[in-house]
Amino acid sequence: MATKLETDGDFHALPDLPADVFTAPLKKPAHLGGDWLEPKQAEYTSEDHAIWNDLFARQMDILPGRACSTFLAGLQKLNLARGGVPEFAQLSEELEKLTGWSVVPVPMLIPDHVFFWHLANRRFPAGNFIRTRETFDYIQEPDVFHDVFGHVPMLADPIYADYMQEYGRAGWKAMRYNRLKALGALYWYTVEFGLILEGQDVRAYGAGILSGPAEAQFAVEAQSPNRIMLNVDRVMRTDYVISDLQPSYFVIESFEDLYHQTVDRDFDRLYRSLPPAFTYANSAVIDVDDVLHRGSQEYLLRGGRGSGALPV
Repeated sequence: MATKLETDGDFHALPDLPADVFTAPLKKPAHLGGDWLEPKQAEYTSEDHAIWNDLFARQMDILPGRACSTFLAGLQKLNLARGGVPEFAQLSEELEKLTGWSVVPVPMLIPDHVFFWHLANRRFPAGNFIRTRETFDYIQEPDVFHDVFGHVPMLADPIYADYMQEYGRAGWKAMRYNRLKALGALYWYTVEFGLILEGQDVRAYGAGILSGPAEAQFAVEAQSPNRIMLNVDRVMRTDYVISDLQPSYFVIESFEDLYHQTVDRDFDRLYRSLPPAFTYANSAVIDVDDVLHRGSQEYLLRGGRGSGALPV
């Protein structure tokens, strides 16, 4: 499908990363090819499966009334409650029938251009490892639980699945303009930490919220964070925090709204107007914002996670 995000790309070929594009340096393990894919999914121990089951049970105690209906429906469609770390081959077979997506194993975070390429071809790269008991509550690098439990159920929805493919295709243009950080902010505030209106209620669809117990409650219910209706131009100018709860969340009306806000946007024009650095702090409320809830920012002002502040 030709869109304003990208109309002239060959998405079947892995794109080159231009030398002048700013991105995090990652060292590719020697046994991997240019696609960064593992030859096969890891063989998990009984303890690994037990960790998955315990993480799954904890989240399912928390998510009813906080997770969006699309996510909960995806869990059922893919039968993720069957127990143990899911087999990617089986997930891929089920997803292929629903939306044409597959799940592929990667060892770690992968380079932006490789990630975009997989998404553009309806492949979701999922971490091949699972956290330990020692990192049960918080893990900095996404593991198989975050990637599969948090992200994959949403890919069972056709509109959201199309959004994810178009996001991957958008990476080609972001690289040409050297604006990967701006495109990353859009991913952060939608795919990872997005909220959606269901009637008068706010629910979570972002994987970073859905896979974490503290974030699931904080994002939807706490008084500290801002909840602001999504504006793509504004979000792509907004900084974000990686290692703590978010000071602001952005809310969509529907997945059709999310799709059209991005696919119908003239990104060439937007990138030409974007500065290299972010314009807005992650706690900012600006005059163009449609604010559902203006947060107290108490959690942030008390020092956040490192200070032991309560996520209120």
